[in-house]
Amino acid sequence: MSDLVQLTKDQDIAIITIVNPPVNALSPGVPEGISAAIEQIGKDSSVKAAVLIGSGSTFVAGADIKEFIKITSGKAKPSLEFVPMLRRIEDCPKPVVMAIHGQAFGGGLELAMAGHYRVAVPGAQVGQPEVKLGIIPGAAGTQRLPRLAGVAKAVEMCSEGNPIKAEEALKLGIVDRLIEGDLLAGAVAFARDVAGKPAPKTRERAEKLGAPEQDSQVFAAARENARKKQRGMTAPLAAIDAVEAATKLPFDQGCDVERKLFMDCLYSEQSKALIHVFFGEREVAKIPDVPKETPTIPVKSAAVVGAGTMGGGIAMVFANAGIPVLLKETDQAALDRGMTTIRKNYENSVKRGRFTPQSVEERLRLITPTLSYEGFGQADMVIEAVFEGMALKKQVFAELDRVCKSNVILASNTSTLSIDEIAHATSRPQAVIGTHFFSPANVMRLLEIVRGKATSKEVVATCMQFSKKLGKVGVLVGNCRGFVGNRMFGPYRREAQFLAEEGASVEAVDGALYEFGMAMGPMAVGDLAGLDVGWRIRKEYRHLEKPGVRQPIAEDKLCEMGRYGQKTGAGWYKYDENRRAISDPEVARLVSQWAAEAGIRQRHISKEEIIDRCIYALVNEGARILEEGYALRPVDIDLIYLTGYGFPSYRGGPMWYADTVGLKKVYSRICELQADHGAWWEPAPLLKKLAEEGKKFADF
Repeated sequence: MSDLVQLTKDQDIAIITIVNPPVNALSPGVPEGISAAIEQIGKDSSVKAAVLIGSGSTFVAGADIKEFIKITSGKAKPSLEFVPMLRRIEDCPKPVVMAIHGQAFGGGLELAMAGHYRVAVPGAQVGQPEVKLGIIPGAAGTQRLPRLAGVAKAVEMCSEGNPIKAEEALKLGIVDRLIEGDLLAGAVAFARDVAGKPAPKTRERAEKLGAPEQDSQVFAAARENARKKQRGMTAPLAAIDAVEAATKLPFDQGCDVERKLFMDCLYSEQSKALIHVFFGEREVAKIPDVPKETPTIPVKSAAVVGAGTMGGGIAMVFANAGIPVLLKETDQAALDRGMTTIRKNYENSVKRGRFTPQSVEERLRLITPTLSYEGFGQADMVIEAVFEGMALKKQVFAELDRVCKSNVILASNTSTLSIDEIAHATSRPQAVIGTHFFSPANVMRLLEIVRGKATSKEVVATCMQFSKKLGKVGVLVGNCRGFVGNRMFGPYRREAQFLAEEGASVEAVDGALYEFGMAMGPMAVGDLAGLDVGWRIRKEYRHLEKPGVRQPIAEDKLCEMGRYGQKTGAGWYKYDENRRAISDPEVARLVSQWAAEAGIRQRHISKEEIIDRCIYALVNEGARILEEGYALRPVDIDLIYLTGYGFPSYRGGPMWYADTVGLKKVYSRICELQADHGAWWEPAPLLKKLAEEGKKFADF
């Protein structure tokens, strides 16, 4: 045994306990410890059966993901002990009962399925989430799961990666019994019941593997679903191939197929990118000058000013987290519209099965609409979500300063305006912070937390921690125009518009970036957000534009025509009553006419040029932001783009993507674009420096 695995006895029942906090990951030493325990149990004639359980709060939450990084970087060899250890458990002459609480994920479920029986506490979860890291189960998970749960459920669990609760696992046959009360005592009693009876080996079961005709339909539907819902990702399709092997080949040959597919996925760029994202989500929570022990302000009640699209969405975010919230508007009609939209959003969630009608009523009861500041004095946090104009925002903050209590957090949902300037409208700039939610606020995971010059560490620490309670990924950014996300998005959409003015069709620009993996093309995004939003911001900042430098013209002209996008039925595209986009030849004609008037020569533009110009515009601006210190790390920028802007997760974010292309290559292409298109393309000094030194953003 090792320190990580303990072997004890309860009379005639052996108890193997995994002790590898916090989540009992299958790090080196754990499989070896289990193997040694199983060997000892086999030889001990006083033992009739065994229970395997995890200590602490969970069974086994999976493999140690750091080991995957070591393997792919050549610092470690793949473990050769785990798969034979599972076989040893299955071949143990005495029944082995797996006792599951918390989670049995990934290698944890593979371990559990090698047991002869599985018992679980209600509410425990089991799953094979490996595809979320760009890999597939690699220790016979795709071979044993269909033998227990049936082919359709195994395909779904392995290709989509979502966990299921113990109650469903019992119905499917993954779990044999639910244990109410003490898990260990219940598992030991169950082990006594089955001791001395023939123990079923999962690998020898075939009754749920289905008939070829039915199975082929399941696999075809799953592949179509994966291509649609997990567009561009290779691991879900590999997982389906591996489960298919379970239905067509003997167990050992199926395992060989799974192993090869697993290794292909593990060494792929997609897996490296997704593992980077996994650790990135944990990394962005760390703020160098705001230590873990920084005191935080309890937030038990909130208020939102403005019941428009953003304000209403933010109120829903608070209600969904169980926090009572006041929602203020200036007139009754606007307040009624806001509450109607909130109700409609919740009704849609009920239709989709995300919420029950009862839970929606509970959430609606937490939102109190109001036309005054009455009750704001009790709020722990107030978020301003009014129209994007500096004068109005300053007026609101001056009012909040008068009515709110001394230790309140005053937050602005501005997407581009200076937090420092807004803070100056109050007598307490230390309490002011930016909380930039993304639309729709109740759906999008990103929360850009904008630190002003005077923002206190307590306020920063509170917002970073609180973002988790709200179900958001909080990323701390500095206060510059557009912060991080929108500051980078400006050049991205600028290039998209330039490309349209230079001769690429709207559909070609959107199509190339959609194919690259973006959730939507840049023109479609503009139409969704409302073209007038950017137009209004451009007018606010017009005085800062450099004379003689080319600016996009088409979008402002579309706005002048009242074409704001989806909300007006026309923008870059036309929209039907269901807001479905339809190509509009009139836009092509107008853009061509405006380009001619501006002396812009139109030409054929390749898909490669579209991708280079839009994505490298993001990267170049990202490099400036990093160097200027407005983002703490390259991974912070990556997370902002993955959770807020629809960048494909399997490409790891714009900065990670640039590293995979190679910064020398990116820099040289940006130099070419500078030669062709002038001032906008001056390479960021940090990019130039790293490229010349043969380094990556990851080294910064």
